Amino acid sequence: MGRYQIGSSGVPQGSVLGPLLFLIYIDESVGCKIVKFADDTTKIYNKIRSDENIANLQSDLCNLVSWSNKWQMLFNVEKCKVMHIRYDNVKAKYLMDGVKLKHVNEEKDLEL
Repeated sequence: MGRYQIGSSGVPQGSVLGPLLFLIYIDESVGCKIVKFADDTTKIYNKIRSDENIANLQSDLCNLVSWSNKWQMLFNVEKCKVMHIRYDNVKAKYLMDGVKLKHVNEEKDLEL
């Protein structure tokens, strides 16, 4: 038997291909700035100065969920968080897949 198993999305699980496809195609779904890491961590961010900025970021989060459902590369929404930076941030609440994202004051990028 081979080392890799084919997942329901047709992408070999445990391969380099799955994360690579994620990194290549995720940009199609968002208008805000996005930072991607090789360990499949993704950060989406934008300056929030108006209700329109809040709506745009929420729309991008919805687009990411739709994209992940389409490609069967689901986000673990329980691990997704929001961080408000700057003292004058309006601290809007954001949802992914109907789940309110937890607010944090700090977050580690990569654990060693």
